[in-house]
Amino acid sequence: MSDVGDVAANVASVRGRVEDAASRAGRVEGAVTIVGATKTVAADRIGAALDAGLVDVGENRAQELLAKGPILRDRVNPPHWHFLGALQRNKVRALAPWVVCWQSVDRIALGASIAQHAPEARVLVEVNLGGEPQKPGCEPPDAPALVDELRALGLDVVGLMTVPPRGDDPRPWFARLREMGERLDVAELSMGMTDDFEAAIAEGATIVRVGRAIFGARRAPAGAP
Repeated sequence: MSDVGDVAANVASVRGRVEDAASRAGRVEGAVTIVGATKTVAADRIGAALDAGLVDVGENRAQELLAKGPILRDRVNPPHWHFLGALQRNKVRALAPWVVCWQSVDRIALGASIAQHAPEARVLVEVNLGGEPQKPGCEPPDAPALVDELRALGLDVVGLMTVPPRGDDPRPWFARLREMGERLDVAELSMGMTDDFEAAIAEGATIVRVGRAIFGARRAPAGAP
């Protein structure tokens, strides 16, 4: 686990790696947004990352975002919160004042709740490219219709998000999402995490979700053995 003092150095390291990967891929400077994935990360460590220049942070669990949001709200440099994880509709109302980007929209019912409580919200459609039953995300053939339906609700559908199957070479999966994004004419591709974000950037990622490389190993939940 990184101490608070290590977080700034980690942010600088990740930013350098992102810039290098983007340059190798012929991308313009600033083409890739780093979202710090903060699942189980304490607010003081998130604050250290913000002080080091990180702007965007992402949570997987509603209860964590709702706990950390008020702690970090009154900073000079408050975070831009993304929601990254599977989401129940009944959590949307509480999250709506905090979230600037909903990255895990995978069904129209969830989109309808977001449209009700956060009209015109910025959203990404999560696509389960590998068809893994344990993972959220819409099936690839369903993505075009879902994009259209979400836009009909008034939501700002800016892109797609995916998590490749664990253990596979991620680049073909990233390439598939890029191709889907081109067909749907969306600007943002959220793909790539600590172990594979450079490969994701090579395949066109515009958003990478980086946790461990910034904040260190994830802490076990309270009460875990």
